[in-house]
Amino acid sequence: MVSTSEQFRGSSKLNDMQISLLRLFEQGISESEELEVRKMLMDYFDQGLQKELKEVLDKKKYSTQDYHKMLSDDNPQPASLTPQALNRIH
Repeated sequence: MVSTSEQFRGSSKLNDMQISLLRLFEQGISESEELEVRKMLMDYFDQGLQKELKEVLDKKKYSTQDYHKMLSDDNPQPASLTPQALNRIH
């Protein structure tokens, strides 16, 4: 007899988390429980994305002027990266 984890793994490369989620849904949960689990997963990944975004923005140090320029220009480039600004660095 094939174990559930072997059955789920098959030829694909499922990790332990994916197998656990498949087992959860295999048990039969209500639609509201399924939506709750989906929301929890989306919130989890959103937190990671927000953290990464904050780190990038802290590193880039964009100003309000940079954001306005990026939103209004056809070829957006933060003021801190314009050729004039780069020449001041060198």
